[in-house]
Amino acid sequence: MKIPTELRELIEAGALAHLVTLNADGSPQVTGVWIGLEGDEVVSGHLPFNQKLKNVQRDPRVAISLEAGTLSAFGLEEYAVLYGEGVIVEGGAAALLQRLAAVYIGPGVKFPPMDNPPEGYVLHIRVERVAGVGPWGN
Repeated sequence: MKIPTELRELIEAGALAHLVTLNADGSPQVTGVWIGLEGDEVVSGHLPFNQKLKNVQRDPRVAISLEAGTLSAFGLEEYAVLYGEGVIVEGGAAALLQRLAAVYIGPGVKFPPMDNPPEGYVLHIRVERVAGVGPWGN
């Protein structure tokens, strides 16, 4: 799906994302992650192949929640929930994290804070549905 302009702006503003994946027993696993956009896909970088990636490898269904920090006309805190499927691509995480660090930490910061970081993995999420309170919600 095409990500609405208002939602693109929220993502690009650096709101911390809560990524939900499914553990093998069906229970949710939630992690705070930095996210960005590549076209209409949401992307996040991961240096180790950790639990969230293992979960996506087994079951690609994911959800992402973001708080907007704004209030609706009814006085409710605006938020977005994105539902979709993830695909893991090997490599590119260090470059993506460096790009996202300028948004999440500030310009000029070096991240990951190490020499020669591993290339890691990039999680690409194809958004299928958006919900929540705000101009992007249904």
